[in-house]
Amino acid sequence: NAMRLTDPELFRHPIIWMAEPGFWQPSDEEVAALRAYLLKGGFMIFDDFSGRHWENFEFQMTRVLPELRPVQMDGTEPIFQSFFETRLNELRLCNNAGAQHVYLGYFEDNDPTKRQLAMVNYNNDIGECMDYVPQGFVPVGSSEAYKLGVNYVIYGLTH
Repeated sequence: NAMRLTDPELFRHPIIWMAEPGFWQPSDEEVAALRAYLLKGGFMIFDDFSGRHWENFEFQMTRVLPELRPVQMDGTEPIFQSFFETRLNELRLCNNAGAQHVYLGYFEDNDPTKRQLAMVNYNNDIGECMDYVPQGFVPVGSSEAYKLGVNYVIYGLTH
């Protein structure tokens, strides 16, 4: 379902996914609504952006969670083993313009041992990769995107 961040029904969904957040321009009302959603236990996945889009994304997230900073993840975090065991250095996924994939998280108190509020797939497009595998547009090995997607959902539902 596509929803606005200000929709009260958003709180009925434990996980939300935003594609192309490099173009995201939330209103003050949307910023406040997303902050409330994340702090009340919601989990958000940001996917499909690269390059200079990082600056806008980081600025907007500073508005949403000014006390938190993105933490680069190395693959040992619980989200990567919540159902499938995944190793970031072994994943062969779709790639945005040949750039290195970067995985970041927003954690309570900036502490990766605490609850993760958001997952950030930078220089990556997990959603498109999942779309394209069955259509034959990307190599079969890219089906690893499904493992990440399942892990994200399981983590979001259990934390």
